[in-house]
Amino acid sequence: MAIDFTFPPEIEEVRLRARKFFQEEVAPVDAIRESDQEKYYKSIRPLMQRARELDLWNPHMPKEWDGQGYGPIALASISAEAGRTRLGPFVINAMAPNEGNMHTLLHWGTDEQKEKYLRPMCEAKVFSCFSMTEPEVAGSDPTLLQTKAYQDGDEWVINGHKWFSSGANRASFAIVIARTEDDPEVPQAATTAFIVPTDTPGFDIVREIETMHGPSGHSEIYLRDVRVPAENMLGGRGQGHLLGQARLGPARLAHCMRWIGQAETALEMMIDRAMNRYAHGSMLVEKQAIQWMIADSTIELYQSKLMVMHAAYLIEKGENFKPQVSMTKIHVANTLWKVIDRAIQVHGALGYSKDTPLADMMLGARSARLVDGADEVHMMQTARNAIAAYKDHGNTKAATGDLPL
Repeated sequence: MAIDFTFPPEIEEVRLRARKFFQEEVAPVDAIRESDQEKYYKSIRPLMQRARELDLWNPHMPKEWDGQGYGPIALASISAEAGRTRLGPFVINAMAPNEGNMHTLLHWGTDEQKEKYLRPMCEAKVFSCFSMTEPEVAGSDPTLLQTKAYQDGDEWVINGHKWFSSGANRASFAIVIARTEDDPEVPQAATTAFIVPTDTPGFDIVREIETMHGPSGHSEIYLRDVRVPAENMLGGRGQGHLLGQARLGPARLAHCMRWIGQAETALEMMIDRAMNRYAHGSMLVEKQAIQWMIADSTIELYQSKLMVMHAAYLIEKGENFKPQVSMTKIHVANTLWKVIDRAIQVHGALGYSKDTPLADMMLGARSARLVDGADEVHMMQTARNAIAAYKDHGNTKAATGDLPL
């Protein structure tokens, strides 16, 4: 029987080591974020050093790039544990958008670009941002991008308006997607990616966008006659859409890995509250309405874990993973929201307050159904996949995970 839902011993050992680190060392620092910010920020670098000592640093990168060389399955086990804490992904240098940008530079960058931009990222000496979304056009359709770049001798000149460029407030450089082709054979071949240092004249961060979650590093940017050398083109000309999609596929799953940790934390908080709260003649945990919330959350989290593990398996095997990641992203994003919402309900007024992390978790969770493709876009693509599978094969097996069943 080829199917095995256990981790190999070496991955399980890493997972347990990660859980101990995040629970015993990172979570206590998370807890003082609001009450003692000076101590909180002073604790970050020592935690990064601890991550190195525990072989958790850059879990997504090859060893030659100061990483651990873990595959997607091992990364899933670590990321789920990291997602239980707010600071976890950051102190192992595997937070968005840096994680996705590292992968992008690793697979698309020239040797010179890797040494100049990837190496210092792997050492946490610099941060980066990914600048694609624009306020004037639908973010879910990159073929509509209006930012333009034209060649002028040995330089490219970029003009445009971007927003929700995550991490731009601390980034040393941005990966900017700009339109370089006026009349491509296909709309997806109209854009090109460029590495743009954020101190380049004309690269102006005008504000950090305030979201429902508060200040979150999502910036609005104007690019006015921004000049970059030709060697700053990342990937080939007209391959900006291709690069963006290649970046976002694994990045979507990385989000899901972290969301599982958050959802499981919310479920555990829900159960703990129900076991310790008395009302109307019995503990909450004995009431059917509460048990149904726990049951729904447990089932949805189980489904989420299976989907993430299967998608990670496909990536690790080098097989087509896009349909599975798309479905996983829809399901896990919605599971995260629903489980946190139920946990708040069981906590009552306490859950609605800021005395537990649930309120902040919910505010952050709402973005999950938008980032890296809105639910509706993934739903549309999933439906198309099912229809195409039925047309081609007379059944939907290829679209429903392409599993043996």
